Amino acid sequence: MAQITETAIRAALKGTLDPATVSGIAIKDGAVTFAIEIDPAKAKEMEPLRQAAEKAVGALAGINSAKAILTAQRLGKGGKGHGHHDHGHGHGHHDHGHGHNDHGHGHDHGHHDHDHDHDHGHHHAHRPVEKKLLPEVKAVIAVASGKGGVGKSTTTVNLALALAGMGLKVGVFDADIFGPSMPRMLAISGQPKLDETGEVIQPLENYGVRCMSMGFLVPEDAPVIWRGPMVMGALEQMLRDVNWGALDVLVVDMPPGTGDTQLTMCQKVPLTGAVIVSTPQDIALLDARRGLNMFRKVDVPVLGIIENMSTFHCPNCGHETHIFGHGGAKAEAAKLGCDFLGEVPLDIAIRETSDDGHPIVVARPDSPHAHAYREIAKRVWEKVRLIQQGQGAKARPKIVVE
Repeated sequence: MAQITETAIRAALKGTLDPATVSGIAIKDGAVTFAIEIDPAKAKEMEPLRQAAEKAVGALAGINSAKAILTAQRLGKGGKGHGHHDHGHGHGHHDHGHGHNDHGHGHDHGHHDHDHDHDHGHHHAHRPVEKKLLPEVKAVIAVASGKGGVGKSTTTVNLALALAGMGLKVGVFDADIFGPSMPRMLAISGQPKLDETGEVIQPLENYGVRCMSMGFLVPEDAPVIWRGPMVMGALEQMLRDVNWGALDVLVVDMPPGTGDTQLTMCQKVPLTGAVIVSTPQDIALLDARRGLNMFRKVDVPVLGIIENMSTFHCPNCGHETHIFGHGGAKAEAAKLGCDFLGEVPLDIAIRETSDDGHPIVVARPDSPHAHAYREIAKRVWEKVRLIQQGQGAKARPKIVVE
């Protein structure tokens, strides 16, 4: 098999576009992902160029699939791009959730604009109509935390598996571009396949749960060195161009914090609600409060708070220790006027099963820890059903960050 190099990819693109506009090239097992920097005002009319770039790279020997992402060009004076590619803003990877699961709750009564991608009827003949995000997905739940290290990813995967155990059709979207952990936690390897058109990605699946993650597209130990607009483009295309099919619920593993990724997901994705994960300690609760307030600001209902690493039971003597405190998330939920969804203990079995790709809900379904996740899943789904049966959607406020 011919060696695939970044130089060869740029050379293949010369006849299609200016290679200087290409950045963030990632190569894994014959799959290539790259970003094309464009003027955001021309995004729709640049779609044919994006497809042509994918075909040009896909024609190279040794390449099984190519995926191009349109990203906003950084403009200088006079509207001309600087042409520089700032690869220095690397982000180390975030909470892999191995420390395991905090469960937050909260509730709010925001609503979801399921028509974010409408062009208000002003489609031009030469511009392709954008596909709607997640047209067959009935509910989208974001699992978020104000800070890393609280077990958000472990909570996400066990919550998703518990929902699947209720007979629901479930998908997991790993929105943590810089620290994707779902491939390992769901024991999924390999690369997603394209459909017969070469434009739609088929999600990978295990334990009856469909999954899409940047971790399928780049090597596990390779850093994703992309700036903000590239990340936004990648997230939107992984949602729009993936054949999720008919799902009852898509669970989104959000990156920690309250930055542009979180704001973009709130604005672009028809979120039904959010679950906040926190440990009982004061500093984690402070960050969890910020995360909860962010969702409230953008009118996304907060379904509740989960307290992770709530207690530790010594496996030798059975003594119970509150390493990170206890009950803080429940008290915070009451203070903030949102629901408390439940608590999960600090236990090595939860960490080991997640790291091993057999989360505790499927590895040890009769354990008290699996039972805790299932109870949380029931409460989450009850709140989702109430929202779905409630008021109709309203337009979400536009977010402007200076």
